[in-house]
Amino acid sequence: MDRIARIDMGAAGGPKVTFEEVGEYAGLGGRALTSLVIATEVHPLCHPLGAENKLIFAPGMLSGTTGSMTGRLSVGCKSPLTGTIKESNAGGQAAQVLARIGYAAVILEGKPAGDDLYKIIINKDGITVEVDNSLQLMDNYPLVEKLRKEYGDKVAYITIGSAGERQLLAASIACTDPELRPTRHCGRGGVGAVMGAKRVKAIILDDAGMKMRPAKEPEKFRDANRKFVEGLRKHPVTGEGLPAYGTNVLTNVLNEAGGYPTRNFKGGVFEGSAKLSGEAQAELEVKRGGTATHGCHRGCVIQCSGIFNDKDGNYVTKQPEYETVWSHGGHCGIDDLDTVAKLDYMDDNFGLDTIEMGVTIGVAMDAGLAEFGDREAAIRLMEEVGKGTPLGRVLGCGAEITGKVFGVEKVPVVKGQALPAYDPRPIQGIGVTYATTTQGADHTAGYAIATNILKVGGDVDPLKTEGQVELSRNLQIATAAIDSTGMCLFIAFAIMDQPETFQALLDMLGAFYGITMTGDDVVALGKKVLSAERDFNKRAGFTKEHDRLPRFFYTDPIAPHNQTFSVPDEELDQLFNW
Repeated sequence: MDRIARIDMGAAGGPKVTFEEVGEYAGLGGRALTSLVIATEVHPLCHPLGAENKLIFAPGMLSGTTGSMTGRLSVGCKSPLTGTIKESNAGGQAAQVLARIGYAAVILEGKPAGDDLYKIIINKDGITVEVDNSLQLMDNYPLVEKLRKEYGDKVAYITIGSAGERQLLAASIACTDPELRPTRHCGRGGVGAVMGAKRVKAIILDDAGMKMRPAKEPEKFRDANRKFVEGLRKHPVTGEGLPAYGTNVLTNVLNEAGGYPTRNFKGGVFEGSAKLSGEAQAELEVKRGGTATHGCHRGCVIQCSGIFNDKDGNYVTKQPEYETVWSHGGHCGIDDLDTVAKLDYMDDNFGLDTIEMGVTIGVAMDAGLAEFGDREAAIRLMEEVGKGTPLGRVLGCGAEITGKVFGVEKVPVVKGQALPAYDPRPIQGIGVTYATTTQGADHTAGYAIATNILKVGGDVDPLKTEGQVELSRNLQIATAAIDSTGMCLFIAFAIMDQPETFQALLDMLGAFYGITMTGDDVVALGKKVLSAERDFNKRAGFTKEHDRLPRFFYTDPIAPHNQTFSVPDEELDQLFNW
């Protein structure tokens, strides 16, 4: 990973590829690299779908090594959904393959003048950019199948579906999993629309002839990786809950806590949650010949994914994540896993963020376009998006725009991005993260659920305001650093509870780069990333007044705790003061 490739899609005479040393970005990876490039090189007032915006693909600092859990790919740009800086990351095989080929980042710049559609082939011999208009308006599953016939199965694919080509603001970028299915998505913020604006339909990554990235201190690296894996396997969340039931293990947990947003955030408990739970989902998957335990990339030891088949044993989709089951389930008053799985497949196939689309359909139901709980109507609304009808284009641009078009007063968004599956009124810590993160409402930016609800890394009462800002601050700093390593964020459960596992992570980083890595170094990295992102957003016009939840979270108490969000604005404004 000693090179950066830049592809000027708007160059005179056609796309132009140039290569350079990593230079000022040396030692960075993942989110740190994408955010520093954007903050340094992208005009903060540019139009996100214009030629001035850049789209950066960056594997993490440890991607492409033999280290476990290192397969996250970061994609960064100015977001067309939020107008802020954006980093969205996904599993799958792309990060590992891109890192082994040797690129710290591939940066798409400019914008072609015509309507041609391009594919980019990256291998050990270089990068080629080809026109391929036969791919126009193909969705992800048939698109990958067509590409496999030409490029085979020993590669990784990065693609956009029809939603990305249409530049819908909820459009995602898909990365193929080990079975070459387009199931792992950089979902949030409309990054797929930016790829569509660059007219790039697919990136084919071929690491034939390349080896694993070697550590500076191989024996120390292997030893640290072994201890790290042992730590993950002995923690109850990463070693038991997630492998057995996936992320959807949270449905029952959040419902019992009264923090499960139901029918567009009108209640905190869903009467149909048992039918959607991770336990029910795992039992159904195994009964139908699928699996409840599966890794989204090679080298994953948590294995929190799975395979969801229909009643006849045919593949439908990968195991829907908790946030997907919630957004298309309880948020819309739907209690049927088969409907949720079909909607998850449609999201992946069209290339859409499952959180944004589920929340959008719930908002549409609130507007009267369908009744809450109407399964067939939810599917019909998604079909409109896939067809690109005028209604579908409105829905495909997310919850905020849908709410404005149809006159919905209470739309759960921050900085234009839909809230995920945790109500901020009975879980105040996650409300602080939603309000203040540089990314728009994003649970992963500072996952306060860990400490508020799961009691990982301590215990901060979710119903009280005390300690929530400090909790969110520390989690946002840690997350920005983890997102830069290429590690899956789920490692946080083990490293927050087990000092020896955190030390093993530091030793992995240190041994790989031949340096001494401390906890203070991790904190410094996280602060550096967040400071750059905050500075970009400030220059883009965002102020402290944008770091607020929608007003109804302050005025409308929610059952069963009958509580509003009550962390004072003055405390929110202190989150980034370090």
